[in-house]
Order: sequence, then C-alpha cells, then structure tokens
Amino acid sequence: MSWHPQYRSSKFRHVFGKPASKENCYDSVPITRSVHDNHFCAVNPHFIAVVTECAGGGAFLVIPLHQTGKLDPHYPKVCGHRGNVLDVKWNPFDDFEIASCSEDATIKIWDIPKQLMTKNLTACKKELVGHARRVGLVEWHPTAANILFSSGYDYKVMVWNLDTKESVIMSPVRTITCHQDVILSMSFNTNGSLLATACKDRKIRVLDPRAGAVLQEASYKGHRANKVLFLGNLKKLLSTGTSRWNNRQMALWDQDDLSVPLTEEDLDGSSGVLFPFYDPDTNMLYVVGKGDGNIRYYEVSADKPHLNYLTEYRSYNPQKGIGVMPKRGLEVSSCEIFRFYKLITTKSLIEPISMIVPRRSESYQEDIYPPTPGAQPSMTAQEWLNGINKAAADVLSATGGDPKAPRAVDPARGPGQTTGTGDQKLADGLRKVLSRGLCPPPPSGTPLGSTWRSGTKPQVPRDCHNFYIFYQKQNSWSLKDSSGTWCRFSICLLETTVSELTLLR
Repeated sequence: MSWHPQYRSSKFRHVFGKPASKENCYDSVPITRSVHDNHFCAVNPHFIAVVTECAGGGAFLVIPLHQTGKLDPHYPKVCGHRGNVLDVKWNPFDDFEIASCSEDATIKIWDIPKQLMTKNLTACKKELVGHARRVGLVEWHPTAANILFSSGYDYKVMVWNLDTKESVIMSPVRTITCHQDVILSMSFNTNGSLLATACKDRKIRVLDPRAGAVLQEASYKGHRANKVLFLGNLKKLLSTGTSRWNNRQMALWDQDDLSVPLTEEDLDGSSGVLFPFYDPDTNMLYVVGKGDGNIRYYEVSADKPHLNYLTEYRSYNPQKGIGVMPKRGLEVSSCEIFRFYKLITTKSLIEPISMIVPRRSESYQEDIYPPTPGAQPSMTAQEWLNGINKAAADVLSATGGDPKAPRAVDPARGPGQTTGTGDQKLADGLRKVLSRGLCPPPPSGTPLGSTWRSGTKPQVPRDCHNFYIFYQKQNSWSLKDSSGTWCRFSICLLETTVSELTLLR
C-alpha cells in the first residue's frame, strides 16, 4: 500500500470528524437491504431522504432535518414505485423536489410538502417512462434548471427536460447509447458541459451530454473503475475501483488524456465499493468505503504529488450508504467544512458526521469559506439544450453573503429570514419561540441593559433549537444558541407574534 509522509504544511492538516451525539442521530430507521452500490441517501438543508424497506413495491423516507431521535415506526413514506427504489437525488435548486428511480424502469419526480407529512405520499409530480429495464442512477444537471439524467440496465443514459406541463413524459430529449454494459457512475464537471461515466465494461468515458459523443475513453487494464468523479476546475478525474490484484484503488486522470492515469494509489484489500466526494472550495477529497466505518481524506493539488493524504476518520460501525449536506447547509460558526450522513444498518441508525477545521477564534473564518455555488440555476433547460454553457452562480460565502455586509432578505422567506442556513436556523428558531408564546417579551419597566431570562433555556420543542436569550434594550435581543453562536436581532412584537425579524449581525 502507499506510504504517506508524516507531516505536510496545510490549513486542513488537522481536520477531524465529529460524530453527532445519540440524541442528534436518526434512530429506528428501516434502511434498505438492497445490494445495489448506491448512496441510498440524499440530504439538503431541510430534509434527509433515505431508501427504506417496503413490502409490495419501493419506498423512501423523507425526514425533516430537525426531527432527530427515534423515528415513529408508522412514519409516512413516499411509496409510488412498483419496484425497489435504487437511487434518490434532491433538486439542487428546489429543496422540496426530489427524483427517484426504481427497478420498475421509471423515474418519478416528487413534490415534498412543506408541512410535516401525515400520510403516505403516492401521487408524484411527474413520471418519466423511457428505459426498457431498471433504472440505477439519476443525476440533476449542476447549473441548468429542470434537466435530469438517468442511466439504466438497458445500457442507456437518457436526458430529460422537466420544463413541460406533461405529468407523464414518454420520451427523453436525448438518449446516449455508447455504453456496452451497465453504467456504474455518472459525474458532471462544474458547468455541466461534460459528463463522465464509469461502466461495467471497465471503461471510463468523457461525453458531450448534449450530442452524446464520446470525447475521451480510458481502456487502461490495470484499474477497474466503479465510481468516477470530476475534480472541480482542476481538469482532472478521479476514479475508485480495484487493481489487477483486487486491492481497492484510486486513480487520478487528466480529463483530456485518459490513456494512462496520472497516479494510482492502492488503499487496502477490502471488497466494498469506494464512494469519492470532492469539495472544490477546500480542494479536499473524501473517500468513503462501503462496508467499513472509515472515511479517508486527502488534499488535491494541480502539482505532483496530486493526492496528499491528510488523515482518516475511523469508526467501528460499517456504513451501508452515505449522504452529503450541500455547502449552504453547514454550520459556519463551528468551522464545519463538510457533513456526512452515515447509514448504519446494523443499528438502524443515521449518524451525522461533521468534518471540522479546529480554530480558536469564534469569528467567521473567511479563508475556509470561499465563494461557493448557491441554490439558483444559472440558465434554463432550453438554454442548455441550445448549447449555452454557464458556470454555477456563486454566493459570497457558505452563509449566503459576506458576514461583514448587511444580509439580503429572500422575499420568498419573508422579512428577516436569511438565505444562509446557519443564520436561517437561528432566525427560524427565534421566530417559532416568540410566535408560539413560549418565551414572552420582557416585563414592562425592565431597565435597559439588564438581562432577561439570563442563563436559562426556554422550554421549546426540538425543532426550535436551544437558545439563551438576553434582553439588552428596547426591541433588541442578543442571541446565543447551544453551539455558542451569537447574533443580534431587532424584533417588532405584536403581543407575542413576530411581525418582523431582521438580522443585524
């Protein structure tokens, strides 16, 4: 196996994985027993979706992110498929829309209600019918709205335009037929102009997704690829698979020349598939092994050696699948740069694992949160189909804006709710606390500058989070949540109902 140097200068050298406490995990979740090599889990800042066991068809659960703890055994499912669900993916531009594919050879698009589900969801928004055999993978286009890719066991990749009024779409806008066997993995480059696939015929291909033409093809015999991934703007591909001696292996490729890999690295002799995840903001690569509990992470550079080993998160609990939170859902206040949701079938548990950069200062760490893609598409489906390429629309930081600048208000959310999830969680929680009358306004005649409910936790439900609230002056509070994040809010109260909430930090 490869030798790793003991020390290397890097701001991410001391990144560590922090598993959530038991009360912040999702317990008693009936995770699927399928042997398909997929993630089986998809996460966004509002929900976690996980493929589950279901008699008489396929189903998956959609659990609100704040609803941790033990899951009700009768919790409603999304169960419209006639066969086992093999993959689920959230729309990157709509947190309430999800795509699923199944052994029944269909893809379904679902609208998830904003309020808590009280019964099984069986009516889908759209149904895509075109594959002749089961559909194993779905992938949303990274920059264009309403463009979905699917791959099936009929060896075809289909491109779907969802920007239509039809509820059942019978034909895709494009069908790519260059593969000779089952497609095991799909990955887009940053602007969605290229599609990389790993196939069971042992070839890695780089395709033009609109024309269906093969631009590059790797037939290297020493590496059998299972998963492939574009590495941001580095113009490189990473594949995971096995070597000719059946060791688990990673290989790095130049996307313009797939004749031989730039570098190969053997990891171990286990048999589980390796799932790669890349963070273009930090140039960190995470490699998650199916069937083991470890997460290795590396720093990727354009110069040799391209893969620089950092360290490894180790756990005794093996993962069946894994989900990843988008950057806009991370806790900036705790210097969290990545978050996994680990499916542990042996315990029917979903365990969040936060990757954290240790910093002493509690202030915003600008160097580890560069501009990152937001939740807005950069073009329409028709523009992309017409041949236009646009990069993803960036926001200024993972919080949705420059922390020193005034926060922009999202009109769809109402006053005072910001687009950054860390601040939004504080704002939403305070709104719930005050609007439910759970934390009354300060008594009349309270002197300015004195504390109000100082050092006590208001009795609030789980979805409101834990807050310490200090009264400072008329209609102004300073807020501290359980993680130690401070914010100042100005609130206009009509009795105990919040009519306006503005973030002042």
